[in-house]
Amino acid sequence: MARELNNKVVVITGGAAGIGCEIARRYLQRGAKVTIILDIDEIQGQETARNLCTKYGANRAIFMKCDVTTDLETVSKKIFESFKNVDVLVNNAGILNVQSSKNTIDVNIQALIDWSITFWNHMRKEKNGKGGTILNLASIYGYRVDPYLPVYQASKFAVMGFTKSLGHQYNYRRTGVRVIAICPGFTETKPITGFKTWDDEYIAEDFSNFVQKQLWQKVDAVGNVAVEAFERGNSGTAWLIEGGNPIVEV
Repeated sequence: MARELNNKVVVITGGAAGIGCEIARRYLQRGAKVTIILDIDEIQGQETARNLCTKYGANRAIFMKCDVTTDLETVSKKIFESFKNVDVLVNNAGILNVQSSKNTIDVNIQALIDWSITFWNHMRKEKNGKGGTILNLASIYGYRVDPYLPVYQASKFAVMGFTKSLGHQYNYRRTGVRVIAICPGFTETKPITGFKTWDDEYIAEDFSNFVQKQLWQKVDAVGNVAVEAFERGNSGTAWLIEGGNPIVEV
């Protein structure tokens, strides 16, 4: 499978804003044929698609309203009917919800697994696909441990394990579908703003002090790694981007 984005059909979950929007922008810059933006926020999603089409050309970005936990069958069917081959799936949708462990797991890992398997089967060469790439948004919380966000941490550890197993060279050699992950550090996006810890009454101050000491970055740093990892990464690998520094395999 060619490791360039030129003329690729790309699907991005949670693509209306933040990291997902930035990845869409970067992939269009690199010549992607179209980015299909999926998001539950219809107003923001339509605006993002309009802005991307204005900048990169008519029909280069398409928005579809989508809840990744409930709409996989309907939305994926519509995508596959519209595009014979999808080349790239970016599993970007995610939440940080300390009030609901079930919701966190449903969005961050169960939906990611379900979307990955559906598109993996669409792409795999043994089923008349032409190969492709699945890019999963993990996190530094997918391999680095602290005491503040255990459920979110668990969901991102699961993303890393799933990526490395589904993306194992054994699976890649027989299917032609590459599965890789990127692991952003603390990034200035909506989900990271104003959230609480799981035990906020007792550890909020400690967590606040911890967060202030971390290496922060803008979303454009994550957009960069989404391109670089796509162009460099072997299947089953994961790539750290922290503080806007050069990427590192983890």
